[in-house]
Amino acid sequence: MTNSSQLLISELFRRNAEVVPDKVAAWMAGQSLTYQALNSAGDRIAWALHGLGIRRGDRVAAWADTSLDVLPLFAAVTKLGAVYAPLNARLSAPEAAPIVDMARIKLLVTDTAHLEASIELRGLANVPALALLSGSTEDKTISKLDPGLLNDDNGVYVEGALNEDDPHVIFFTSGSTGSPKGVILSHRANFLRSYQGVFVAEPEISVCMFPLFHMAGFTLAMAAWQTRGEIAFVEPPAADALLDAVEQRKANRLYCIPAVWNRILATDHDQWDTSSLRYIDTGTSATPVELLEALKERFPQSLLRIYYGSTEVGAGTVLLDDEIPRKPGSVGLPAPGVDLKLSGEGEVLLRSDYLTDGYFDAPDITAQAMSDGWFHTGDIGALDDEGYLSIVGRMKEIIRSGGESVAPTEVESVLRGCDGVGDIAVVGIPDNQWGEVVCAVVIPEVGSKLTLEQLQTHCEGKLAGFKKPRRLELVEELPKTPSTGQVQRLLLVEKIMGQG
Repeated sequence: MTNSSQLLISELFRRNAEVVPDKVAAWMAGQSLTYQALNSAGDRIAWALHGLGIRRGDRVAAWADTSLDVLPLFAAVTKLGAVYAPLNARLSAPEAAPIVDMARIKLLVTDTAHLEASIELRGLANVPALALLSGSTEDKTISKLDPGLLNDDNGVYVEGALNEDDPHVIFFTSGSTGSPKGVILSHRANFLRSYQGVFVAEPEISVCMFPLFHMAGFTLAMAAWQTRGEIAFVEPPAADALLDAVEQRKANRLYCIPAVWNRILATDHDQWDTSSLRYIDTGTSATPVELLEALKERFPQSLLRIYYGSTEVGAGTVLLDDEIPRKPGSVGLPAPGVDLKLSGEGEVLLRSDYLTDGYFDAPDITAQAMSDGWFHTGDIGALDDEGYLSIVGRMKEIIRSGGESVAPTEVESVLRGCDGVGDIAVVGIPDNQWGEVVCAVVIPEVGSKLTLEQLQTHCEGKLAGFKKPRRLELVEELPKTPSTGQVQRLLLVEKIMGQG
């Protein structure tokens, strides 16, 4: 018996396998997985997990590199009604240990690349059971979940008690500050985030630059599957590999963060046929007008869209292609189904049916972030007279200097136009006289002899005096989150203070 009246991701796998069994659901590095293969492998793994004692609501952590092997496990946990909790594949065992303990997992599933680290993790954290995603091992304490080693005698797996409001996944966020938190998303939230309506013009064939421990990787996959389309994974997201995938799969959608788009723009566009691209999307960090103009020139046949959101809210706002020329710097209007308002302090508040249910086992943090159905994003925003949103800074990143408030992103946008500036981040450095001083942390262009005086002169007529940098730090790289490329400002301040 199915739960067809519920908005369940498990039903997405079942329906697609019934209707388009032989269509490609996912592709990576020349290998593909059909909907039938994905669904049936998910059933086999679900029965195996059931045999290991995994039940509805149990948390199953996955520690693996991006590969097609991850997807049947994701389907299996979804069918079982357990909660899928992917760990950052780049973490060390000591880094993963507090996350695993916080999540109180029932099972850790690893790939062969993380097997040794997973065994180490067993000694550092509470890992009740360990299973291998693919292949085999001689270690009798490690269960095997390779679909090729499992029988399919049990047939379809259906968890009849599963409800759309049950937790579906927990994503561990890093963001630009703070310790990781477990963001809970229900089946209903993920279904609504990825649903594309009943009048879909064509299946979405999407190329994904995000790893399969990041919310965006799974959201893009589910969005493609909602159209009975295809998701193509590229890891690592090198520009030539992404463009190869677009050409090979005749992709009609490519979502990249601005840093990756810049790499793509630096390639020789004549090498690839990208005429199939219908949508080119971006978001997660500042999108300079120059980048948007370059994308429109490079991909004239494509529609450009800018998204603003987070793991907790999904897509909060969107700026559509025809709005970009007249709304430079904006992240658009509320996405369909989303309400938006600013608090008295200018913080962006969002409300929708696909918000997170909160942070796992953290009621106090959840209460701070959620109020009367509104999620407090921590971003400082501004609305124009037509209701278009611009992000001007972060609540925790606002620099307080001499009694004045300075938004780092505003200063960064001006300083990016200064000769000699390659990449830049602006942070507040503690100061006895001013409280904090504005510090420009710059990766200089090759051969540049950049000085603080140059930066200050460049700000004349563009920024108020209290917003000008009072300190310059030249660096070779900026610490950024691996998946979204967000500057880790707190870490950057700690490094500068440690050097001082």
